[in-house]
Amino acid sequence: MLTSSLAAVVTKPHEELEIKPIPIPDLEPGAMLGRVEAATLCGTDVHAWERNLGRAPFNAYIPGHETAMVIEQMNGPRTDLLGNPLQVGERVLCAYPRCGKCYWCTVASQPSICPNGMSFGRVRCDQPPYLLGGCSEFHYLPPRSDIVKIPDEVPGALAAASACALRTVLHGFERLARTGPIEAHETVVVQGSGPVGLFAVTVARDRGARRVLVIGDPPNRLQVAEKFGADATLSLTACPDPSDRRQWVLDHTMGRGADIGVQCAVGAAIPEGLAFLRDGGRYLSIGGGGGMNLQSLNSHGFLITVRSGEGRHFYQALEFLGSRRERFPFEQMITGQYTLEGASEALRAMAEYREVKPVIYPNGKKP
Repeated sequence: MLTSSLAAVVTKPHEELEIKPIPIPDLEPGAMLGRVEAATLCGTDVHAWERNLGRAPFNAYIPGHETAMVIEQMNGPRTDLLGNPLQVGERVLCAYPRCGKCYWCTVASQPSICPNGMSFGRVRCDQPPYLLGGCSEFHYLPPRSDIVKIPDEVPGALAAASACALRTVLHGFERLARTGPIEAHETVVVQGSGPVGLFAVTVARDRGARRVLVIGDPPNRLQVAEKFGADATLSLTACPDPSDRRQWVLDHTMGRGADIGVQCAVGAAIPEGLAFLRDGGRYLSIGGGGGMNLQSLNSHGFLITVRSGEGRHFYQALEFLGSRRERFPFEQMITGQYTLEGASEALRAMAEYREVKPVIYPNGKKP
């Protein structure tokens, strides 16, 4: 009988992770235990590890909120997002559970910002249910969470990567579409070439944009952006002056500015991104908030902000990967493979931009 799970644990901010056994909790009715197939890391994991994201007091936690799992145990019947019965041995993603009762869940139709919800990868691991991070042999799947089955044709690493970056991008483009579709003549400029920005390139291209421009760094990420369909890329290091970056966008848009801007970097980039737009343009903020100068919207159109995603966005992300895998070389995003013992190095490599998207295999990678 399983009693513990080896996990890589953050015991102090910005220090080496400790490999230690974590208790496997008793399953609540409707809860499940998943064996982690693959866990990928993103910028949020790095920020939490480096700066604790303002939490006080600090509590040890298991990092990783992008996790592909295989159902190991179930306490009672469960169904997936589509109402299909779930069984032990099936590969799944688990969306964050929400309360379903607050204003955001019931009235605003924005459960992704439910204040009573739970997220993974930053939850203390010294109290039940303990296992709420991907850098562990096993992961707890709460009763109230939406479960999405992973298609056979989607590898575990890509499925995990879709569980944050791609599902949030699809959520963002869903909200953007409420202001109108991306037209065949339009230019989209993407700020940021991390995983969120790279997935934004594929979705903008898939939605029919005429041109997709990307501003970011480092060069290895910009190279992936070009493979994903970016028409032109600009290095922040090579072009440090914001006025020169704006001129670069104008040069690629016949002097008008971009029709659509997509912020996939830090919130401080928003004012600059608004300056990239043509009059009446649209701006989608997927990255961190803050630094917004709303007065800049006077001559521009809409600013749409988005956070996280809902169960349907996890489903859409997996379907996007499965149906577009021959069009976009998604595997180019996975640049490093690590064991559980290598979780510290994976975080460092992500922090230093040596990786685009590292994947951790806590139970070993299947041949």
